[in-house]
Amino acid sequence: MAPSVVETDCCVVGGGPAGMMLGYLLARRGVEVTVLEKHEDFFRDFRGDTVHPSTLEVLKELGLLEEFLELPHQQVKSLGVVIGDERFEVADFRLVPTHCKFVALMPQWDFLNFLSSHAKRYSTFRLLMKHEVVELRREGRRIAGVMARNDGREVEIRAKLVVGCDGRHSVTRRAAGLKVIEHGVPIDVLWFRISRNASDPAQVLGNVNYGKVLVMINRADYFQAGLLIPKGSYDSLKARGIELFRTDVLQIAPWLGDRVHELRDWDHIKILTVQINRLRRWYRPGLLCIGDAAHAMSPAGGVGINLAIQDAVAAANLLAQPLLKGRLSRRDLAAVQRRRFLPTWITQSIQLAAHRGMARVFENPGPIHAPWQMKAIERIPGIQSALGYAVGVGARPEHVREARRVSPRRVGLRRFVLAGLGAGIGAGLVAGVGLAATAAVCGCVAWRVWSKATQPAC
Repeated sequence: MAPSVVETDCCVVGGGPAGMMLGYLLARRGVEVTVLEKHEDFFRDFRGDTVHPSTLEVLKELGLLEEFLELPHQQVKSLGVVIGDERFEVADFRLVPTHCKFVALMPQWDFLNFLSSHAKRYSTFRLLMKHEVVELRREGRRIAGVMARNDGREVEIRAKLVVGCDGRHSVTRRAAGLKVIEHGVPIDVLWFRISRNASDPAQVLGNVNYGKVLVMINRADYFQAGLLIPKGSYDSLKARGIELFRTDVLQIAPWLGDRVHELRDWDHIKILTVQINRLRRWYRPGLLCIGDAAHAMSPAGGVGINLAIQDAVAAANLLAQPLLKGRLSRRDLAAVQRRRFLPTWITQSIQLAAHRGMARVFENPGPIHAPWQMKAIERIPGIQSALGYAVGVGARPEHVREARRVSPRRVGLRRFVLAGLGAGIGAGLVAGVGLAATAAVCGCVAWRVWSKATQPAC
């Protein structure tokens, strides 16, 4: 049977945050766009449920913010970390130069359903669920669409542009033969849920002690928790048994003692293999990759989703007119990579520096006492606000082109250096300074400070 055929200006592969935002923005500009999502719905156990101030600002520019905030969510206005027995304030979002001075915690399926419901109001938008891309269509050297599978039947999508938004295991980038630059990451994360009591610590990002790092994300009535482990150690941990895993969790967070039994078996624990990589080139004629398909991020700071959405805004700003005029060129695609490369490079550089510090934690199984350097850094005026900007807004925040531009305050060199010093205990600074050398120096300093902080107590 011949495949059914769909013709469109832009085919977006992947209905995640980047794909759905790009589809919405292009349809809003009048571009005929088709979004392909391989699952039948968005209701899956996503790990990245943070909506940062930069993304909330985009929703504000689109006139969607008030309606969005009516959905159930939690607001995080600051983040802290406990090192040994001492708590440190890491990031304060209350001074970020955006309308929303908080990170919104919301199940990602609610966010995607919200975006798709608004996108469907445009006649130029089409969302095809249960459509899994299996290969690219080619016309000579140009990518001219995709072949997808829907309930066992083939569907041919013909498009002027294919945009891969299909994540770190991207089919589109693999089929296009785009070269991936891998950066070694020394950690993986074991994710699990555990119930939360009203008396539990609030606004705490993580706990560091006894050679372990436990991340705790407040989801109102439960914690989304992640235990950092040395890369490749999952099988050996699993072989020890679930009881010893529960013991590990209790050692670092003893106040969970009455609930750790909720982790009955390994089916309640999922491994996230942490990757940091990026494409050398994000495009081919007729094809562009953005988001995790172009640059996989660590979960540190929860910035990956929001960086992907910034990619989508930039891509829509730069590509809508060429698509409408039928004059899309490789130069247009290259412009997207040029625009988004610097924030990607800064973010990944800081994440890599932070991970090197985290890896030192595993070397010291005893109790940790935070040294005086940590306390001194916490007292630096403005450091928490600088890190709040780094995590909440990041480097080169994008703005919807037709909307009235809300310009962020300039972040000077002094603020950037202060944030870099604190990056190792948080998510690292990506505070919008275009000097790559400065970012690298700050990341190095952050790593050294973190290394000192995680040395065992005498």
